[in-house]
Amino acid sequence: MTKSSLTSFFLPGILILAIYMTGCGEKPAEKSSAPLPPLIEESQLVQPKEIAPPQPVVVSEKTRETYQWYCAQCHGTKGKGDGVNSKFLTVPPRNHTKADYMETRTDEQFFEAIKFGGLSVGRAPCMPAWGNTLEDSTIHELVRYIRELCQCEAL
Repeated sequence: MTKSSLTSFFLPGILILAIYMTGCGEKPAEKSSAPLPPLIEESQLVQPKEIAPPQPVVVSEKTRETYQWYCAQCHGTKGKGDGVNSKFLTVPPRNHTKADYMETRTDEQFFEAIKFGGLSVGRAPCMPAWGNTLEDSTIHELVRYIRELCQCEAL
């Protein structure tokens, strides 16, 4: 190789290296002492919403009819445990209007008693399981109706 061919071979590489080492002539960014603008405008902030007090749950007429159809034979039309079948049962049906007892039970316990039967929650074995007859949503509505009968809250 001749001297001019060596120069033409290495010269482009040297130029690229020189440009790379100088950083393409850019100066490093200087830090500004000016304050940064806010990231979120005050008008963009989400204001907390006021929470409305809970509204009482209104039991539908359909739920009342379901109670009369499936529950009243034992628990009575007004839930007092005095239905037409009550005198034939070994264990008297629960009086759903007695708040002092009903307040000691959770809604989940009522739900399970209706769905799986009385024995499932340690109560009367003559209380049938309605889980194959009634949908879960209907059972939850019946629990609300029972709370209305006793005029009580859950545990």
